[in-house]
Amino acid sequence: MFLNREEITVHPLYRDPVHDFGFFRYDPNAIQFLDYEEIPLAPEAACVGLEIRVVGNDSGEKVSILAGTIARLDRDAPQYTKDGYNDFNTFYLQAASGTKGGSSGSPVIDWQGRAVALNAGGKTTTASAFFLPLERVVRALKFFQKGGESYTSKWEVVSIPRGTLQTTFLHKGFDEIRRLGLQSETELMARHASAQGETGMLVVDSVVPGGPAHNHLEPGDVLVRVNREVITQFLRLETLLDDSVEQNIELEIERGGTPLSVQLVVQDLHSITPAHFLEVSGAVIHPLSYQQARNFRFQCGLVYVSEPGYMLSRAAVPRHAIIKKLAGEEISKLEDLISVLSKLSQGSRVPLEYISYTDHHRRKFVLVTVDRHEWYAPPQIYTRDDSSGLWTVKPAFQLEFMLPSGVNVEATPMEHIHAYNHQGLTDGATSMETSSEHASAVLHSQNETVMLEDTIAKENVLLRDGQGAAAVANASIAERVIEPTLVMFEVHVPPSCMLDGVHSQHFSGTGVIIYHSHSMGLVAVDKNTVAVSSSDVMLSFAAYPIEIPGEVVFLHPVHNFALVAYDSSALGPVGVSAVQAAELLPDPALRRGDSVYLVGLNRSLQATSRKSVVTNPCATLNIGSADCPRYRATNMEVVELDTDFGSAFSGVLTDEHGRVRAIWASFSTQVSTLNKKYKKKRKTKLKVGSNTSEDHHFVRGIPVYAISQVLHNIISGGNGPHLLINGVKRPMPLIRILEVELYRTLLSKARSFGLSDDWIQALIKKDPVRRQVLRVKGCLAGSKAENLLEQGDMVLAVNKEPVTCFRDIENVCHALDIGESGGELNMTIFRQGRELDLVVGTDVRDGNGTTRVINWCGCIVQDPHPAVRALGFLPEEGHGVYVARWCRGSPVHRYGLYALQWIVEVNGKPTPDLDAFVNVTKELEHGEFVRVRTIHLNSKPRVLTLKQDLHYWPTWELRFDPETAIWHRQTIKALDCQNL
Repeated sequence: MFLNREEITVHPLYRDPVHDFGFFRYDPNAIQFLDYEEIPLAPEAACVGLEIRVVGNDSGEKVSILAGTIARLDRDAPQYTKDGYNDFNTFYLQAASGTKGGSSGSPVIDWQGRAVALNAGGKTTTASAFFLPLERVVRALKFFQKGGESYTSKWEVVSIPRGTLQTTFLHKGFDEIRRLGLQSETELMARHASAQGETGMLVVDSVVPGGPAHNHLEPGDVLVRVNREVITQFLRLETLLDDSVEQNIELEIERGGTPLSVQLVVQDLHSITPAHFLEVSGAVIHPLSYQQARNFRFQCGLVYVSEPGYMLSRAAVPRHAIIKKLAGEEISKLEDLISVLSKLSQGSRVPLEYISYTDHHRRKFVLVTVDRHEWYAPPQIYTRDDSSGLWTVKPAFQLEFMLPSGVNVEATPMEHIHAYNHQGLTDGATSMETSSEHASAVLHSQNETVMLEDTIAKENVLLRDGQGAAAVANASIAERVIEPTLVMFEVHVPPSCMLDGVHSQHFSGTGVIIYHSHSMGLVAVDKNTVAVSSSDVMLSFAAYPIEIPGEVVFLHPVHNFALVAYDSSALGPVGVSAVQAAELLPDPALRRGDSVYLVGLNRSLQATSRKSVVTNPCATLNIGSADCPRYRATNMEVVELDTDFGSAFSGVLTDEHGRVRAIWASFSTQVSTLNKKYKKKRKTKLKVGSNTSEDHHFVRGIPVYAISQVLHNIISGGNGPHLLINGVKRPMPLIRILEVELYRTLLSKARSFGLSDDWIQALIKKDPVRRQVLRVKGCLAGSKAENLLEQGDMVLAVNKEPVTCFRDIENVCHALDIGESGGELNMTIFRQGRELDLVVGTDVRDGNGTTRVINWCGCIVQDPHPAVRALGFLPEEGHGVYVARWCRGSPVHRYGLYALQWIVEVNGKPTPDLDAFVNVTKELEHGEFVRVRTIHLNSKPRVLTLKQDLHYWPTWELRFDPETAIWHRQTIKALDCQNL
């Protein structure tokens, strides 16, 4: 972007492997309206006391000019970070110009308009700024100038010789070098090495293992001569190395006062600078660079994790890890890793060994679940092409979609198990093999004996603690019955699929098995553990030591629970018999004062229980909207207890016989907090506050009546939409709901609003315990009730029957035929002192959740999910597609198209839904500027432009296929490839 706001394309041409500079190239004919001149480079003009100006965009401000005076020419290279890029083996210039972010790369010019240095960095706590000398910049530029000055789309690659010993030197003063043992004769010779007089010499600071100087040079060695020439400055040393690539040089050093001479081979610095990387499941892996090898004291070329992405972060592999072994095979270079990955099937779980730079001497072992092409593009190799300035991409290997021989079925994902064992699966609801029944009976008996022995042991422990014998017996019965039904969840959400405002990539919690047969198992769990269907679920069973994948099959549109299926055959015959399903007891409803047993799992997969008393069986939730709209439980009554195990403990509430009355579920909410900072000034305090939001979790009981209804619909069969569970089609439960958010108001308050005494008495007669009336908080945008019910309406009756709680309305909706057109309710409401009879339509929702997402220019686009619609607003322009998230470094990041808004138009064409959005964006070409009209959640419209980049950010979609129960990734448009 030039001063007159002309924008042109630049192409990266060269970046120095060590020093902090690089070159871009551009077409000068592309600049049409600006006359400009080049800035001459004059590194020799830099001197102490020189008045300079730093011309740049300091702090992002256009054209800032900062003044300063060069104070030093021999400052050590600044140390920016311990695990990233740092310059070394060079002096820096220093001045108190006070430059900040935005000035990096700015020319440091003298009074004649010559650039004497390049602004590189500074200290944020002081005004000190650090400038890179230009000698090596000028040298590199001369190599490019030899190649000609004509601009072409393909630039002839110019080789700039760069040599290295993989050794870091520091310039130290003679006072310190004497303490290292420097001889007096050597000091005298070095002081007279130049006309200006030297003040110090170069000392070895570190040597990279495996490099040319390894086992030859040591920290503390003082460099005296190179090829019989006295060397005391970085510039001369680097010149000798660059002119001697792949040649022998002689170094004369002093080590503790003893002269030594070593012969070393100068290595090509470009050979240890990575020019390619592997991208797999969001991870970026490449040979360890010289920069990081120097930081971490590792050998160059090892397999280095630059970004762990989804697959590796799921296994807790950190950034900067060095992969040493995968699937039992040694990994010494990137090609080894690619070879091993090519042999592994999708979903296989294999061991990985790595070491961390913070702990060099111990290897760490993790299990990695291979994700090669489900959530992300297939593994790809990116290679730097200096002739075009791009990173070219190609597949890392040919994908195989067959299960390799010898793969453990228990370690394969569910879709492969379906294909592999489909012929042997049977419907457990109808029939089982006789032999399996016999084996199950024997194993069940054995497991009962083992569990009884465990129960006796636990009872003895409790008796020693002084608890009553009767309470111990009852608690142990409930725990013994329910323990084989409990499951521990580990849920991971890929960053590319964080839909519906999901606020984390990792969740864990306890679920309960509600159905178990030899062909299928179903587990109920809260939606704060399984928030979206686009996730990877692993199940660990309390009854049997095994971990298998689960498949999200149902997300209730209102209630805070989800159903996850597992393949029982993956448990093996012993596991199938040990695992049991819980008995649900939805009726009668819990009452205040009832005794229940709270049972769950600790992190050791051991059952933990306690006896509690119900203090409130019908507490109403009131969870506010989060900053980023996400699922929140509404229109629900929950169970509160007198005592529990804290907000991190989930499980079930049972009666004394182990029958499940409610699931003890986790809920998420966002709480605004006030950050307070105090500044003392004399005896007063100045308080500076700012509102922030924090995620909080709490637990409550969810009665199982809704879970029981959904389970009945899945098991009993029926017509209509279906879901695929373990290769068997099951009916998809359809939920008819009134898409209105309600809240309760006490009848005493309702009387103040003018509600008649007759209605108050009728509602008390209907429910003498709650003594409340339901009021409308808001309608979901786009629902059939949106234009009929208003905020503040009191819902008195539905179909002439008084209603006092959410379940009353649910029961009426449940009684309506799903196929019945309209599904209307005759509602009696009280609005502003008047009674009204309205016919309000209901909506039918399934349990799939969001099943389609599109990534365009780095933003994740989906249909508005219920939490967004619950805000009560959709764009009037035929709605639009909702931007759920955005990716750093993408075009939308560059041009400011962030989340929490709708895209309603692209280049003037409406995008009311995803199909229309795809049709419009498919017509856009690479590099084309696009005009986008958006509307924010606060209803504020905006128009912006962005430049599409199909090379690095192709358009793709992820869609759930109900026929196969698999998420499929499909490329919609990319550069130089066929549209799939």
